[in-house]
Amino acid sequence: MAGRMVVGVDGSAPATAAVEWAADDARRRGLPLRVVHVCEPWPHGVGEPRSDHCAGVLEAAADLARGLAPDVEVTTEMLSGNVIEALIAESASADSVVLGSRGLGGFAGMVLGSVGMAVAGHAEGPVVIVRDPSAAGLGPGPVEHGQIAVGFDGSEHSEAAMEYALMQARARDARLRVVYAWQLPVFSPYAVGYGGVLEDVFQQEVRAARERVAPWREKYPEVEITEQEVCEHPVSALIKAAAAVDLLVVGSRGLGGFASAVLGSVSHAVLHHVTRPVAVVRPHRGAS
Repeated sequence: MAGRMVVGVDGSAPATAAVEWAADDARRRGLPLRVVHVCEPWPHGVGEPRSDHCAGVLEAAADLARGLAPDVEVTTEMLSGNVIEALIAESASADSVVLGSRGLGGFAGMVLGSVGMAVAGHAEGPVVIVRDPSAAGLGPGPVEHGQIAVGFDGSEHSEAAMEYALMQARARDARLRVVYAWQLPVFSPYAVGYGGVLEDVFQQEVRAARERVAPWREKYPEVEITEQEVCEHPVSALIKAAAAVDLLVVGSRGLGGFASAVLGSVSHAVLHHVTRPVAVVRPHRGAS
């Protein structure tokens, strides 16, 4: 992965948290940071001139980024049109896109807004969703754990997620926990009588998962990798793992998803339940 990081802002508290996370990540990885704001028109006759408001939002975010990471090259861009389409277009040439969990247009009780969900499902490359400064580990709140977790099932999307997670772990000098969750294909009361057989199947899955991780250990020998294989639903396993990490990384969809799905059920659920920053990774177009 190369290029610049992009952070989308709208003046909301989650967007401010996204700028903080993006500035810190750009500093760690030596990447330039592009701060963008999509300026949508006000309803007729409402408030100050829209262009002045948009310019203020953009410059305030850029000033924050420059203050947090003075060595990072920070540029700004005012965009127009549909917010989701503009951010997806930005992702095509970006290393990653960072967004707040919800913007000014969202309902206060929502965990993730429609913009974040849509961009995470359609963007090229990683999309990082950040909730607030304390959840980002930057400001009052939980300290950093020095650990990243990644959901890995061997699918193309989870391979891309693994690459991103290892890159993040290396930049942060953090440990990487690889989570592999295997669930019984079908629950049946008669399965109780096949406990030994099911255990054998699970152990076969564990061995296969470890074999898939082995090449990554060789590629990133400087990163401490631990593996966690559990027999439970992937969503439950990832939510538990996220409680003690600085970043949770998942593929946009895994082996169990329909080919036409843009965002799998696991990544969808994780985005709605995990309070720490979450990176949803989709392979860049043309990537092997």
